[in-house]
Amino acid sequence: MSTPCFDAVIVGAGAAGLFCAAQAGQRGLKVLLLDHAEKVAEKIRISGGGRCNFTSRALDPRAPQRHFVGSNPQFCRSALARYTPAAFIALVQRHGIAFHEKHKGQLFCDRSSEDLIAMLLAECAEGRVERWQPCGVKNIAFSASSAYQTSASSYQIDTDRGRVEARSLVIATGGLSIPKIGATDFGYRLAQQFGLPLLERRPGLVPLTFDGEAWAPYAQLAGLALPVEISTGARKERMAFHEDLLFTHRGLSGPAVLQISSYWQPGTPIAIDLAPGVQLPAALAQAKARSKKRIANELATLVPGRLADAWAGQSPEWQRPINDASDKALARLAERLAHWEITPTGTEGYKKAEVTLGGVDTRALSQQTMECKAQPGLYFIGEVVDVTGWLGGYNFQWAWASAHACAQALPMQA
Repeated sequence: MSTPCFDAVIVGAGAAGLFCAAQAGQRGLKVLLLDHAEKVAEKIRISGGGRCNFTSRALDPRAPQRHFVGSNPQFCRSALARYTPAAFIALVQRHGIAFHEKHKGQLFCDRSSEDLIAMLLAECAEGRVERWQPCGVKNIAFSASSAYQTSASSYQIDTDRGRVEARSLVIATGGLSIPKIGATDFGYRLAQQFGLPLLERRPGLVPLTFDGEAWAPYAQLAGLALPVEISTGARKERMAFHEDLLFTHRGLSGPAVLQISSYWQPGTPIAIDLAPGVQLPAALAQAKARSKKRIANELATLVPGRLADAWAGQSPEWQRPINDASDKALARLAERLAHWEITPTGTEGYKKAEVTLGGVDTRALSQQTMECKAQPGLYFIGEVVDVTGWLGGYNFQWAWASAHACAQALPMQA
């Protein structure tokens, strides 16, 4: 029995893999899509509370790199400029999927992320993509001799359903985040097999944790959410976000913390303005001139009451009527709220991380095609690559754009 041959085998049926398979198939390529999981696109299914934040209108195709993290953020420019949020939105509209925009350009399905998965599967069907699931990959070998008459090389892939051969191999297996939905290190191991450099992986878009004893005064605030400015780094390295913060029993979460976690370096502090836009020194001084209420009561008109009580309770000089407080004491309180500096001890790890930072070094890949420069016919797309987007649909847009760039570059059997 002869070995089945394909123009391309794509490993990983997540966002990037499905979209790449569909685009390549619709170009006329013979495509096989493999995944070890029983269900496709689990990350799409659970994202955005089950409605999938599938892209962001705020992404600027002229300078998309400002929304991405990596050793070389400029790498993502080519793919993102050629396949924009508008292009994917047009596809969603063509399939009649209703969606809505939340703040900062974030787009979500109205009904369910299942609508988006159904769209991707329909696109694959249109491209006559063959899909094997569940189907694990046991071994991958590269050979200079090929079943293709016109090709000098091919990949032999041993799977749970037998051996297949392909002119091109696309790795779209994602990162390490959320292992309970099937995340593995397969893509990184394959990169190592073919000699590609890897950059350190760590959880990204993840809640931050703090030492239990040091965090005890703030654990009582668990469940409290409020808008803040959060930052980390100094001078040119400083990064800041204006988003909502959420206190938890173990530390901090919410969009503000998820965003800053991708820039935070272990052992360094984060700085938080708990009352952005509020002139605290002036407001407290005015309250002192007209009020006999306790400081916590006056502070509660400027920040959430639970936060006001927690902060005022940290020093005896803040536990008195505001008209009895010294100007220096009120200035210190204002400073502490506007410049709360605290050093995380770690993160909640991959189980709570939305993405994986690091991965396949982009210096080893073509930014136009996603093909390995030193290994012909081998491509890496999506999260497995050292390109990580901000919270808000940017990582899905990278999945669509990198998949599209790859699919357009895949060669067809002559």
